[in-house]
Amino acid sequence: MVEAYAGQEQMTDTPRQLPLDLPVEARLEAEDFLVSQSNEAAFHLIDRWPDWTDKVLVLTGPEASGKSHLVSIWAARAKAWVIRGSDVSLASVPHLVSSGALAIEDCDQCGLDEHALFHLINAARERGTYVVLTARRLPDTWGLKTADLLSRLRLAPQVNIDGPDDALLGAVLVKLFLDRQLMIDTTMIEFVKSRIERSIAAARDFVERLDREGLARGKPITRAMAAKLLKIKDAEHPDETV
Repeated sequence: MVEAYAGQEQMTDTPRQLPLDLPVEARLEAEDFLVSQSNEAAFHLIDRWPDWTDKVLVLTGPEASGKSHLVSIWAARAKAWVIRGSDVSLASVPHLVSSGALAIEDCDQCGLDEHALFHLINAARERGTYVVLTARRLPDTWGLKTADLLSRLRLAPQVNIDGPDDALLGAVLVKLFLDRQLMIDTTMIEFVKSRIERSIAAARDFVERLDREGLARGKPITRAMAAKLLKIKDAEHPDETV
């Protein structure tokens, strides 16, 4: 069983170690994607490839919502190249569309060459190249100044990933802990899930911080540590210490 937090400021008395910044291997296979009501439309559309109504797809969703995971699944099946929006240049268009399938991530972030992307979409349609574009928001909110590009993007099918529902957030927390080889029971998941911001990005950030705290203290992860990082007291176990 996990321990519970006392709510007392005793963590500072424990010697701390310097945690090693070891890479965490995220599992991005199709079987690792957690499907729920908030993302099932996007998942099933990717899963149906190449039975699409259009060669171009715009995939949107909040930070860390699973867009890159879906892109990874699709890229493996379609043998697609994966680049960032800032990597698209006019000179690179002929080479990029020669791939047959291309994913362009973070198209609504800074550094997008609108003229180049416009020509890439046109060239992709001419060559029959599949293109998946990801962004946090719909194209109408990107602040595009190239009217023809915005028109092309509006014509493309769009699918959105919503914020996580309760079941998905809990499942994501479990996966994040497992990715770090941390064994946590369900009481910890419920404790954290009900207290963090309801986003996958927040869950990812919290699990990373909690893992680093445990490594720094040379101790197993406990609910006491979680409560401390959340800056709250555990009313159920007020006398437990970290």
